[in-house]
Formats: sequence, C-alpha cells, structure tokens
Amino acid sequence: MSHRIVGKRQIGEDVFWAEVEASLIAAARKPGQFVILSIDSGYSERIPLTIAEANREKGTIELIWQRVGKTTTELADLKEGDAIGNIAGPLGTPTHITRYGTVVCVGGGIGNAPLLPIATALKHAGNRVISILGARDKTRLILEDRFAKVSDELIVCTDDGSYARKALVTEPLKEVCGRNPRPDHAFIIGPTLMMKFCCEVTRQFGVPTQVSLNTIMVDGTGMCGGCRVEVDGKPKFVCVDGPEFDGHKVNFDLMIKRLNAYKAQERQAHERYRQHRCKLGLND
Repeated sequence: MSHRIVGKRQIGEDVFWAEVEASLIAAARKPGQFVILSIDSGYSERIPLTIAEANREKGTIELIWQRVGKTTTELADLKEGDAIGNIAGPLGTPTHITRYGTVVCVGGGIGNAPLLPIATALKHAGNRVISILGARDKTRLILEDRFAKVSDELIVCTDDGSYARKALVTEPLKEVCGRNPRPDHAFIIGPTLMMKFCCEVTRQFGVPTQVSLNTIMVDGTGMCGGCRVEVDGKPKFVCVDGPEFDGHKVNFDLMIKRLNAYKAQERQAHERYRQHRCKLGLND
C-alpha cells in the first residue's frame, strides 16, 4: 500500500516537512512514536522518522526530516502528489504523559520535530510548559511558531547568535533548573552530544529527565541490533524498548561511538545517488 504526499515544503536549511496519507497510523499514533518508511515497494533502505503530528479526520501524518543521507535525500526529492512505497507504524513506546506540574522541553535542531507532539500533549495534560529551542543558526531553527502556541514560556537560542539569544541550550536550561521551584520533569531531544550535556545539567539539579534516542535506529523492529544502547549498565534496543529512556542512565559515550559505525557507507550511498541523478540530468 503506497502513501500519497498531500503536502510538502522546505522549512529550514536541508529540513523538509510533508503531510502523508496514512489513515490507520494517524488513528493509532501517540506522542513519542515513530514510523519506518521505504521510498519504494521493492528493495529500498528503511529509515525511522518520528511522527510530528497526526490528523485523524484527514487520515494523514506529518513527517519532518533533515537531508543528510541517501534516503533522506530521495525523500526530499519527492514532490506533492508522489507516493511513498511503504510506511509501517506507529512503532515504539509512547511518551508517558501525565500532570507533572512544570516541565521543561529542550529541542535541538531537527529534534524539535519529535519534541513538538510531546510538548503539545504535556500542555493538554495541564502542565506548565517551558520550551527551550536551539539551532546552529537561524536557517536551521524549525517550528518556533508551533511551540509558541503550546508553551507558557519559550526560550530560543542559536549557536552563532544569528537569531534570538546567542547561547547553547544548556545555558538557559541551567537557569531554568536553578529556579525556585525547579521544574518537575525535563524532556530533551536533539543531537546526542547535546542531550548528554543537557542531562549533566538536569542531574546537577535533580530534575528527572527523558531523552529520545531515535537517531540510532535502523530496522525499527528489534531484529537488526543496530540500535543497541546501554542504559543503567544494561543493553537496550531503542526501537522496541524506547525510543525514550531515563537520560541520567544512558551511556551517551558508547552511543556516540555506535552512531559513527556506518558513516563511510552512508557517505558512499549518498554519493552514488547524487551521481545517478546527475547522469539523468536532474537537479541536485
């Protein structure tokens, strides 16, 4: 069963948004869950993408991704009206949503996409939501307007100071955690190194913290073992045991090493795809 793209646009530097027909997934999806998609119905790489939003009435889901490898580049090259061959989901354990009190949601770069439905659900559950959004520069900041609608307080910063506050997200996070009273819970999604240092901040203040490790997933069903991480000294598989875990128990250093395991192959596949498009006379 193919899934038609009913809306698509670029929303940042190498970042794309698409609304895709997937009625069964839209009906069942919960915050924190993801899908596995492949571009065509034949032999094609399968990649995990978090469901940024779902519309049960329209039977559609929203996907947001960054163009970094072969398949994400293929996906970016598709147009409105084109179809995605396979989408399986929703997968993964949903985020535990309850009324904590005051929560701080920290997103970095493309991590803002999976964080948005979590922040929205936390707001609807009666929490006071403080959102901290960071990006390398203004061109890579996404979903600020949508976070503004669900946040009681929104702090935006860029690494280079090209927009809003010049700072890493750890700086305002430390300030928020140092308030009296401190936040009751933290949710952090972004680059692995960012999550590691954010967790070091929340640990200092004793703020319970959830992180999403979706970037390491490959197969999404627990069969390949590619997403194995260490949590509290024990092996866990992100796709079936997560993707969310207690950030204070994750071995981020080991995860960073595993993330770099297939970099060379990823670059080769991306280059072959780029050369193929050039031979066909298609724009890059």
